[in-house]
Amino acid sequence: MIKPHRGGIQHLLRYVQPYWRQELVGITALVIVNFLGVGIPLLLRRAINQLETALEGGALWRYGLAIIGLASLMWAIRMVSRLVLFGVGRQVEFDLKQKLFEHFLRLDQHYFSQHPPGELISRATSDVDNVRRLVGFSVLSLVNTVLAYGLTLPVMLSISVSLTLAALAVYPFLFLMVYAFGDTLRLQQARVQERLAELSDLIQEDMSGMALIKIYAQEAVEQQGFAQLNQELRQDNLALARTRSLLFPLFGGIASVSLLVLLWLGSQAMEAQTLTLGGFVALLLYVERLVFPTALLGFTITALQRGQVSIARVESLLQEVPLIQDSPNAVSLPQVRGQLTVQHLSYTYPGQSQPALRDVSFTVQPGETLVVVGPVGAGKSTLMQALCRLLPIAAGQVFLDGQDITQIALADLRRALAYVPQESFLFSTTLADNIRYGDPEADMGRVEGAAVQAQIHGEILTFPQQYETLVGERGITLSGGQRQRTALARGLLVQAPILLLDDALASVDSQTAQGIIQSLAALDNTVILVTHQLGVAALADRVLVLSQGRVVQSGTHLELVQQPGLYQELWQTYQLEQQFT
Repeated sequence: MIKPHRGGIQHLLRYVQPYWRQELVGITALVIVNFLGVGIPLLLRRAINQLETALEGGALWRYGLAIIGLASLMWAIRMVSRLVLFGVGRQVEFDLKQKLFEHFLRLDQHYFSQHPPGELISRATSDVDNVRRLVGFSVLSLVNTVLAYGLTLPVMLSISVSLTLAALAVYPFLFLMVYAFGDTLRLQQARVQERLAELSDLIQEDMSGMALIKIYAQEAVEQQGFAQLNQELRQDNLALARTRSLLFPLFGGIASVSLLVLLWLGSQAMEAQTLTLGGFVALLLYVERLVFPTALLGFTITALQRGQVSIARVESLLQEVPLIQDSPNAVSLPQVRGQLTVQHLSYTYPGQSQPALRDVSFTVQPGETLVVVGPVGAGKSTLMQALCRLLPIAAGQVFLDGQDITQIALADLRRALAYVPQESFLFSTTLADNIRYGDPEADMGRVEGAAVQAQIHGEILTFPQQYETLVGERGITLSGGQRQRTALARGLLVQAPILLLDDALASVDSQTAQGIIQSLAALDNTVILVTHQLGVAALADRVLVLSQGRVVQSGTHLELVQQPGLYQELWQTYQLEQQFT
């Protein structure tokens, strides 16, 4: 659980700083409203005191119209203050959501595998919404309360010091309660928001894996897991509600006691003729004027606690530093020949004791096709991710055209490489937009050309909507092979000098895979292909064999099938499998 911290006010000021002019306008409007609010009871006091002696009908109408006019002006200016201050809250909400999304795009891919999506979504939505309420409602309420007390108390004291002190004598108890319950409310609110994040993550995960849930008939298990989390959220919400139900009525009750005290002592003061009727009415109005902001203080505290917890959660996310980012002296690559050199590359995943890659070295020349094979867990996917710097590898291990990739600007490096991962992720849009994702301005000629190279064009033409076919979430309407070839077409469209395919043909039949490799060879690009289809390896310029993170063999297909070793064993197994398919 994220612990709420006390530095929220500094972050809040930073959020609001770009909009200080609007804040100033809103606060100025509140000042005017409170000045008018103080003036109306004084005007009414004068009218009542004159009424006790002799007040002409015309003068009474003037007082009435003046009070109505001031009240109407108060309403108009109060609306301005609300619109402006709430508008700042909406703008801060917009800025934070934009900032969080941009920060998500900068974070490393492994960060998202270690943090549930529901948790991140919760911070970007409900927590940002709580910050918006803090900036809007809480700021308005607090400023209004300070102004109400600051402007009302001096006037009340000028009417009667003793009655004012007696009426407000109960208010210190209110502030003691605020202090006593503050930490409890903050911690309870933090627990509620953590539970909401866990529940959101479970819902999203189950929706993504609904097919698997049904295949294994695990609906009851998922229902039980959801019920447990939902029950914990209910208990935390009830605990928070109990605290609020105890605290907030006490706020209003204590504030109302001051009215009873004033009625009791004020009537005695009027009998003793130490207080006029107009002064008594004014004091009643002033005390009533303080009851609302005082009673509202409980809701304000809740918004403050929620906002403070949410600021802590948002800031903890924004403070995450990407492990992979441009070095201070990053260089650009105006032209890329396509030579990749790996020298003593080793990598160990965080939290793991065994390295995924151990002292890997090889060179791929421009235009060469290299196939990487090996058993499951050999480090093939790790190698591919290291080559395109999706992993935080150390300097001096991977070079592109002789330049250390850790010193190349990430934008230039990513333009030089087209990486098609093992998981063929497709967006919930049309086939054409999925293919042109790497270059959104690509025309249909280039889209269809890439689809032809990936040998998916013919099948697309059989769809009713052809390239305008919606693929659904993650490409659910397509088969595995169609998804992989669509993802391959996306990689081919950008025409990068180096093409990295991480088992991107696993769901494609052997004959189609070989046709794709032959079409890639005609492009004269540098191609590195991880595959378990060794029939494809026979078409490559060279084969690299990995086992337990090490390079155990390297050479052409013909050389390796004649050498005793892992590749020969893999080839014999592959031939046996082909006989039974």
